[in-house]
Amino acid sequence: MSSQHAEFSNRLRRLERKQARPGQVFTAKMRSDGLIVVEPRRVVRSRISGRSLILFVCVILAFKGFLMATLGPANYDYRVEKLRDGSLVEQGGAWIMQADPASAMIAERLAPLLR
Repeated sequence: MSSQHAEFSNRLRRLERKQARPGQVFTAKMRSDGLIVVEPRRVVRSRISGRSLILFVCVILAFKGFLMATLGPANYDYRVEKLRDGSLVEQGGAWIMQADPASAMIAERLAPLLR
């Protein structure tokens, strides 16, 4: 009788551990034989973190600022306009590379260092 009680206690502990997981969502499905099975649903998380996204945007802004500082604003705008006349991919690149206030400020700060 004590072995049955130990087995029952172990089952209870396992169930309590499963229920104690925060944020776990369960789904119930009926199998073809009529048995209802409750399973935990996997939460799909993005592999891209917010920190890496912000870092990517900062790198793009720094690159644009560096190009604007080395080429000069007029030459940079001329090259972006040439990209706008190209294929769809080049037009997308022109949209990303168009001058904005943040990259212009970075270019102003880098220009004295590069000359």
